[in-house]
Amino acid sequence: MDLFLALLAKIFPLYVIIFLGFVAGKYLHVKKESIASVAIYIVTPVVIFGGAYASALTLSTISLPFLTFIVACSLCLMFYVVGKLFFKDSTKNLLAFISGEANVGYFGLPVAIALFDPPLVALYTVAIIGSNLYENSLGFFIAARGHHSSREAFARLIKLPIIYAFILGVLFNALHIQLGPIYIEFANSFKGAYLVLGMMLIGLGLAEVAKSKFDARFISLALIAKFLAWPLLILGILFLDSNFLKFYNADIHRIMLLYSIAPIAANVIAYTTHLKLHPEKASMAVLLSTLFALLYVPLVASLFLK
Repeated sequence: MDLFLALLAKIFPLYVIIFLGFVAGKYLHVKKESIASVAIYIVTPVVIFGGAYASALTLSTISLPFLTFIVACSLCLMFYVVGKLFFKDSTKNLLAFISGEANVGYFGLPVAIALFDPPLVALYTVAIIGSNLYENSLGFFIAARGHHSSREAFARLIKLPIIYAFILGVLFNALHIQLGPIYIEFANSFKGAYLVLGMMLIGLGLAEVAKSKFDARFISLALIAKFLAWPLLILGILFLDSNFLKFYNADIHRIMLLYSIAPIAANVIAYTTHLKLHPEKASMAVLLSTLFALLYVPLVASLFLK
């Protein structure tokens, strides 16, 4: 119970930021489009560069982003097929994009800090890169295909700076280029901005949600993808690793379990706003999954991730 309450206290400030975002959108008329562009093109690339630059380059460490990337892509493609059975418009693209997303950064990282020792938190940060790679590659492509041709979607994809930031971070790391204390202070400032802007986007999206935009079928499928399909797939991978592959240790298994229970990523609002892909539906799905996670994540973490 003590751990549950400690995690709840760690997560609760995130909901205050969401509320402030709602106030900013509703009463100060702040537009989420501008915040979304800043998050996608400026803040996130700096954070991802820092994660790639600071990580220990071992085989298991390097494989973590690729594992989380493959999981995200698999769920995206699975629910793209499912979406075709229920939706004839671009809602199927939105469902597929959301199904591969997880709020492992803005939401999951504070929980990881509360649960794990610093070395394990660093590994968790490396795993986050896989989610960012997904949303800026296949995820973005599927989402963009909702309103654009394949050529247009690919053209938008290669303009996103996060992929180049990740490659540059790995190169700086491998070449042992030292950036010094000024860079560390600079990078830490962007980590704070990353969290605040991401959670405020949920509130800004909520401020623009109309009641008529509540799509029960879409919301149900999105929540099934996040809170049922994600944990089941991760548990299946961990079962195979524990009994046959034995590639990862118990600490990395804990990281992956925490990764699997995060709510739908706040970045969904940024990308769907940028692409004009049903951002109201996306905002509602993100909000409801985040509200559910307020109790769900501390409960599961306190029971299985001690």
